[in-house]
Amino acid sequence: MSGWLRLGSAPLRPSFVGRVIVLLGVSVSLSSCSLAEAPLLHPSGPIAEAQRNLLFEAFGLMMIVVVPVFVMAVWFGWRYRASATQSAYDPDWERAPFLDGLIWTLPALIIIVLAIMVWRSTHELDPYRSLAAAGGSTQVQVVSLEWKYLFLYPDQGIASANELVFPADKPVQLVMTSDSAMTSLLIPALGGQVYAMAGMATRLNLLADGPGDFQGRNALYNGDGFADQTFRVRAVSQEEFAKWVASAKQAPALDAASYADLSKPGVLSEPRFYSQAAPEFFQSILDKYASPLKMQQTPRYP
Repeated sequence: MSGWLRLGSAPLRPSFVGRVIVLLGVSVSLSSCSLAEAPLLHPSGPIAEAQRNLLFEAFGLMMIVVVPVFVMAVWFGWRYRASATQSAYDPDWERAPFLDGLIWTLPALIIIVLAIMVWRSTHELDPYRSLAAAGGSTQVQVVSLEWKYLFLYPDQGIASANELVFPADKPVQLVMTSDSAMTSLLIPALGGQVYAMAGMATRLNLLADGPGDFQGRNALYNGDGFADQTFRVRAVSQEEFAKWVASAKQAPALDAASYADLSKPGVLSEPRFYSQAAPEFFQSILDKYASPLKMQQTPRYP
């Protein structure tokens, strides 16, 4: 008999309270597992950590209003239940200046504090703001395709598709554009998202606290392959980065033919690597969407 337990000859039906307790236990267990793995709550870089702290601060301020509402909802329901005939009921609130002041002053103060926090963090966490470092930063040019990302390393003369590698404890500066639909590049463990748009060059500065493997993805819907537009992110030591660059230099060159094949709509099952990426490659993709006058003045590649 479905939904029933049998003890001896008498069937026992689980109580409503028991079912609720079981459902709550399962929900808490599942949510705790997902939260434990959430990179937004366990950042691996100073930018992501500052963004997480800002989220917690804003959440805490809003709880000043939310928690009393839930507490009063339960308390009022109990105090003025049908069987509570002794509870005083006074619906006349026309002359309650203290209550009116509390209702208006507290939310106003919270909004003012939130406004100050947003103003401060908007400048401190500006994605275009370069991160100071003694050894400089790693420059990477990013081209969004359907449904993959191409990473160009102008200083090393190499390129990779769906794998971003950079030295740990050293800032990485991403300059992004798109050769297809607009996308939003997001690496949750390291920092927030910035859009990549055709004909525009946007920037994102990130830093990893130490070596580690992370996942990046496109956070803006752009068609059938959206769910699979993810890429591998690796923060490695300087020695490992040098080995990775040397290995990529053994791959085929990134020319017009290989780029045309890569830019076809589709999802990559494994990262691809290219050597001899021309320095003007990124600029040529920007120029494809520039005005006709500028396109005549600037050489196009490929």
